[in-house]
Parts: sequence; structure tokens; C-alpha cells
Amino acid sequence: MPQESILIRGARPWGLAHDADVLIDNGRIAAVGPGLQAPGAGRILEAQGCMVLPGYVDAHAHVDKTLWGLPWHPHQAGPTLIDRIENEQRVMKELRISSELQSARLLRHMVARGTTHVRTHIDVGLDMGLSYLHGVLAMYEAHRDYIDMEMVAFPQTGVMMRPGTLDLLDQAVQAGAQVLGGLDPIGVDQNPEGQLDGLFAIAERRGCALDIHLHDRGEVGARTLEMVADRIRALGMRGRVAISHAFCLGGLDEARLEQMVELLLEHDIAIMTHGPVGGIPFPPVRLLAERGVRLFTGSDGVRDCWSPLNTGDMLERAFLISYLNGFRDDPGLEITLRMATYGGAQLMGVQDYGLTPGCTADLVVVPASCAAEAVAAHPLPRYVLKRGRIVAQDGQALLPPLA
Repeated sequence: MPQESILIRGARPWGLAHDADVLIDNGRIAAVGPGLQAPGAGRILEAQGCMVLPGYVDAHAHVDKTLWGLPWHPHQAGPTLIDRIENEQRVMKELRISSELQSARLLRHMVARGTTHVRTHIDVGLDMGLSYLHGVLAMYEAHRDYIDMEMVAFPQTGVMMRPGTLDLLDQAVQAGAQVLGGLDPIGVDQNPEGQLDGLFAIAERRGCALDIHLHDRGEVGARTLEMVADRIRALGMRGRVAISHAFCLGGLDEARLEQMVELLLEHDIAIMTHGPVGGIPFPPVRLLAERGVRLFTGSDGVRDCWSPLNTGDMLERAFLISYLNGFRDDPGLEITLRMATYGGAQLMGVQDYGLTPGCTADLVVVPASCAAEAVAAHPLPRYVLKRGRIVAQDGQALLPPLA
């Protein structure tokens, strides 16, 4: 059945200094400009006083183990990384979490809040095998029309400290995960050469990208970045590695930080921060952006065993990063919005993403006069479009009920 044409009338597309109409036809942006006309039976969305933004990209999520939609569960984890991992294992077993059902609940909420693309880390390990991955794969088959998803095989419980995990990660990539994850090669595994050599060997063999969680701070984290860069150089993997969290970049002296920035640029390593709370150091966002380091962001865990605070709203996430960085100026606020849109899209290799004619019509219409106001106010979307179809309106997903 032919897809209906849609005319978004009177809004301000991000990047333009004036209001303009956006004509959508056959799932793509057909034209942008004043006074456009909807063809025939096309639908008109009156959007005066609104911004048109590209669909939000949540490029670091953990949809497989969310508690979203379940009764409130008090946070009970201890203060350390290992405490949180062990607590999560207990709760997942006690509540008998279904990764298929829970990921579907969260994904629908993310769509309602304007997310059109997501990269999710999915636990792979000796305790759960590939079961979480299979659950999310099954969920995604039923939701492909509403969101694009990239899956990372993630060793949450460690790699070298759990012999057999590397084989499972390799199997996960063959089963459908497009990206390979890692976790604190020094702080968790205490065997950085073993973990990194194993991960890069799989990535080279399977032709996949890498996205490594790095919580280790200070010089421990900086040394890990240097070891990652050594392997990127040796294997010719420039531009195919991301470092998530990168707390170490927030705790180095000026000279050492400059060395790290040069390393990131030389090897085109992308950096993710979601703006962690509680005094945790995080990368200096403005400095990295101004130097040209690729930046992206994501929700991290949404109402899970690690924290009940994250909401899966990427415009709110841009606000929080701005808040924690002390951004008050419009350029600063737009840096964080780019992290939640173009930065994540570039990381995921999304084709035809944006607001120009020919781009796929993955769009969010929000009540705001400019991009900076959109971040500062982080309102609910008035409309969310996925490939030219309206999939959410006024903060509510327009998806068929869950079976």
C-alpha cells in the first residue's frame, strides 16, 4: 500500500534561521521550504511554534535487563562495580526477567519519547549464555517498523576471569550482534592484554566494530586507552572503536589529557558519556567537541538494577549533560543535542540521516523555538515519525498492543 504524504507546516527545522514546511513522501523528506503544498490526500501536521529535529539516537542503552513497566523495585546495590554486577544477577533471577518482554516495554517508551535509533548492549556470559540476545532479537523482529536497533554483545561479568566468555561473544556476533563489547580490561579482568587481544581477534575475524565500557579512572583508564590504540593501529581498525563512559578523561592533568585527545583523534575513537551523577568524573565534553573528537550519548541503564533514575528520554539526556557540564550558552546546549542525534547516527553508520531533502523521514517535532530551548525545556514530542509514518504523538506511542 502506498505510504501517505505528510506536510509538517510552519515549524523550524534545526539549522534554519526561519520557519519552513517539511514535505514527506514515500518515507523520505521530499522538500523543505516555505509555502509547500501537500499532494492530494496528504496529511497536514500544523506545527507552528515547533522545532523539527532528526530522530533521537540512543547509542548506549541496556534494554535487555530493564525493570521498566514492573512494580517499583528499591535500589539495593552496593557502591562498587562488582557490587552492582552481583546485585543485578540476584535480582534478574529473583524477578525472572524476560529480556524479550522487558526490552519491548522499554523500546515502546523510547519511541514515545522520540528515539528512532538505538544501540543496545546485551549481556552475554556464562550465567545467561545467549538467552538475553535471543530475547532481544525476537523482540526486534516484531518492532523493526518502529525503530532501528544495533546490538552489542556485552560481557558484563568479565571476560578473562570467566573462561569460555570469549567463545560466547564470538557466537553472539555470529547469532546477530553487530558490535562486540568489552569491560574494564584492568579493573574487572586484571588481564588487559588477554581481554583486548581476545576481543580484537574476534572483531578482526568477524569484521565487527568494538564498543568498550571503560569505568577505570585516572592513569589506569588512560593506560587502557593507549593499549586499545595500539591494537587499532596494528589491525587497521581506525574509526571502528568506541569507548563508553571514559571516566578517566575527567580526571587527568592538562598535559596527560592532551595526550589522550591526540590519541583519540589519531585513531578516530568515539567517546560516549551519559553525564553520570554522584560526583563521578566524566569526559570534558566541550573541549572534546571543539577538538573534533566524535561524541555520542545514550540512556545507559533505564530503571534497572544499577539505577532507577534514567528515563530513556534522549532530549532529557541532552539537558542533563548540559547541566552537569555547566552549559548555559546556545552553542553548548547544541553540542549535547548533536550527541543525542548526529553523533549517535554517525557511530551507528546510519545512512540518509538528517533534515535535508532525500533523507529518511525519521523526525521529531517538539514545541520549542530553537534547538537550545528544546534542550533546556526538553518537552515531550508532539509527533515522532519513523520512515515517514507517525509512530508517536504527544508522548504516547502509536504501536499495536503487545501480544
